[in-house]
Amino acid sequence: MEKKPDRIPLASMEELYVEGSPPTQAKLQDASAEKDTVNCPAYEMQRSSDDATLHLQSNTNFRPLPNKPPVHDRLNLVFLILMLHGVGTLMPWNMFITAKSYFIDYKLNVNDTDVSTEEYRSHFLSYLGVAAQVPNVICNALNIFVQFGGGTLTFRIIGSIIIEIIIFIVTVFLAMVDSSFWPGIFFYVTMASVVVINMANGIYQNSIYGLAAKLPMKYSMAIVLGANTSGTFTSLILILSIAASPNLRTAAIYYFITALFVLLACVDTYFALPLIRFYRYYDRLTQKAISENRANTGRPPYCKIFWKTWTQCFNVFFVFFVTLTVFPAIHADIQMVDKDFIIPEKYFTPVTCYLCFNFFAMMGSLVPNWIKWPGPRFLWIPVVLRILMIPYFMLCNYKPDKRQIPMLIDNDWAYFGMAVAFGFTSGYYSSLAMMYAPGCVETEHAPIAGMMAALFLVLGIVCGVNFTFFVSWLVETKLF
Repeated sequence: MEKKPDRIPLASMEELYVEGSPPTQAKLQDASAEKDTVNCPAYEMQRSSDDATLHLQSNTNFRPLPNKPPVHDRLNLVFLILMLHGVGTLMPWNMFITAKSYFIDYKLNVNDTDVSTEEYRSHFLSYLGVAAQVPNVICNALNIFVQFGGGTLTFRIIGSIIIEIIIFIVTVFLAMVDSSFWPGIFFYVTMASVVVINMANGIYQNSIYGLAAKLPMKYSMAIVLGANTSGTFTSLILILSIAASPNLRTAAIYYFITALFVLLACVDTYFALPLIRFYRYYDRLTQKAISENRANTGRPPYCKIFWKTWTQCFNVFFVFFVTLTVFPAIHADIQMVDKDFIIPEKYFTPVTCYLCFNFFAMMGSLVPNWIKWPGPRFLWIPVVLRILMIPYFMLCNYKPDKRQIPMLIDNDWAYFGMAVAFGFTSGYYSSLAMMYAPGCVETEHAPIAGMMAALFLVLGIVCGVNFTFFVSWLVETKLF
């Protein structure tokens, strides 16, 4: 009986041998794209035409890849797997935010003589934000310089996901028990679990961007797309919960169990990556470049990598700084002006804020798969101009009972239209910046560049969340 060939064959030595490959003589059709390579000397202009890749390098030591890679991402399996991991990176945060009513109105809403319980309820989201983002930033930074698990991404990714799964199991258990007699202990246990889960998530998020940096540009976009898909998914859960008005405890258990299943799927699909020929091809190219580089230089040149990628790191930081300044704190406190608006008042904030932002951010992060404009050299211009959206939302019907500055934008359609543009540009420009960053360095340094961009992503989130307090103070204070 004739033996059937392996349906997922290993890449041949000829496919992996790139040192002797002739330099690619590529002519750009777009003159502006050629100028963009000035800021990214190792920038890889990648055009998706039957997975053909054009590599432009000003570094003579860099070995360009073959003009037409011999492997393809069949059925977009690698893209979909990384998109799932993008969902997994934001799943812990999104699920705790979605279950806000469970914590505030159910677990902490007890008849307790201790005044601290009311303090926990009043500022629960503020405590949650600090407990989540500070450990996330610290572990994002440590993951770049401290080589956990001998420097392999597998140990860091799988280990982090397993820790998150354990914490979610503990959270489900806490939802099932009666904690009405010890609300203070429940609060501190919850905050401790948030700290641990975000320490693990910081390493996981940083590492998965480093893994995607080995692949063509659009695979970094897949993670951003997955993260925004996660937000859309949880927003729909929130709206359905309002419509069905389920028991808060039962709804929270469903939220956390859903997160468990997503994280388990992330573990399974991660181990499936080495079985896919497309991933093996790029992974071996990167490993070959890393081994040759370490033989000559030892540790990665972090300063050199940052110097080449700092413009894209700034773009990533500033996109998320503006986004998190407005969303969700300012965005969620903008109230309806016209009672006859097309969206009922009960659903106004869930639709115009949570669903609108997450859905259009998801759409925006999908567009760079076909359109990449502007290039890496001029991306900073629209990114910086997005800061004008902050005063725009301040002048909408934000905190009408407390504001001391005049409301100049009193049209719900004008607010809703800007909300659409806000979400779309957040997803689009963040995807472009995350895609451009690994292309600014040599192949062996691409994973480190991806991790640096991920660190600045989280730094932008933390700074934006804290800047929201200043914006709120500015609106509520009469300066003149």
